[in-house]
Amino acid sequence: MTEEAKTLSVPVRLGGGRGYRVEIGAGALARLGEAARKSLPKEARKVALVSNERVLKLYGERAVSSLKGAGLEVSHYSMGEGERFKTLRTAERVLEFLSESGLERSDAVVALGGGVVGDVAGFAAALHLRGVAFVQAPTTLLAQIDSSVGGKTGVNTRAGKNLVGAFHQPAAVVVDTATLKTLPRRELTAGWCEAVKQGAAGDLRLFERTKRFLKEESRRGSNRAAGANVVELDGGRDGELARIIAAQCAFKARIVAGDERESLKRDDARSRKILNFGHTVGHALEAVTSYRRFRHGEAVGYGCVAAGEISKRLGLLDGSELESLREAVALAGRLPSAADLDAELVGRALRKDKKAVGGSVRWVLLESLGRARVVDGREVPERVVLAAIRAALAAPPNPPK
Repeated sequence: MTEEAKTLSVPVRLGGGRGYRVEIGAGALARLGEAARKSLPKEARKVALVSNERVLKLYGERAVSSLKGAGLEVSHYSMGEGERFKTLRTAERVLEFLSESGLERSDAVVALGGGVVGDVAGFAAALHLRGVAFVQAPTTLLAQIDSSVGGKTGVNTRAGKNLVGAFHQPAAVVVDTATLKTLPRRELTAGWCEAVKQGAAGDLRLFERTKRFLKEESRRGSNRAAGANVVELDGGRDGELARIIAAQCAFKARIVAGDERESLKRDDARSRKILNFGHTVGHALEAVTSYRRFRHGEAVGYGCVAAGEISKRLGLLDGSELESLREAVALAGRLPSAADLDAELVGRALRKDKKAVGGSVRWVLLESLGRARVVDGREVPERVVLAAIRAALAAPPNPPK
């Protein structure tokens, strides 16, 4: 990872000499056109910018100006905002727009927004003309550290979350950390829950570094107005913020490089499956609340605690480490209440998890903080699962008032 003019660059190296770079820094959107031009075929003439109304109002002009400055024709499409618009119907509308825009094989789709925009736009790019290039410009913390890197795209259906999709790696990723300053506090909380998840699952030093940053922001937040997010961003911490985002991206890049398509044959501690820590219960919570109560990362925060509880009850994880995990999730921010949800209903929703193999859920549990273990669901008694879910939902890991 190198730093030039306050921009950090993280390489994502894939098999067969493929790869791309994640450019990170405040004001990086001004270099979106340059990054796109460098990563696209020389014949590229057009880009289709996919976003939503809120993000277009905030950053659309800046992104379009940069892309046009690189000699690219730009058309833009605004999709609905939120997880409930991550559907086949939305993808179909985006595909119609790509065709109407005259996008050719040498051209590209640019996703400007959070994880939902990136997933839908990337899925449409994978399908249009059997695949056109795709550039990610993530504007939420969760998308910047997680979903923009690795090439997973897709949509939800009535059967479950992310059950329809494609692996379609981006040609480039441009992370402008300044966009985080306009995020609602819940979106920041959702992103930090994912950051905690990544460190807990595979990198103890990253977990501890992220937790220290959140703890310092929590202390600073105690001097702010009541109701302010536990993590507010200001100029004095931008440098460390960018470095943590870069470290999170570098961790994700290492995992993806070693197991790009999440091989069914791999269950080791460096397989891509470990990135699903917290997602089994998290996806179930989203499904049973019709994707309306939780941001994705908030559901994952609950899912991490539930998976930690299962790990402890199976004798894998020490109680002190579970408490450290709960504290880290609490530092991420206040989670929506889940105490009214029926643990058995959530348990039934687990069976639709897309990671199931041979009809059995594949749990990602913890042997210790920073080291995950993939466990066949048949080895985890249902009573343990339900007890862990109840414990996680009844006592959310929220920060003190």
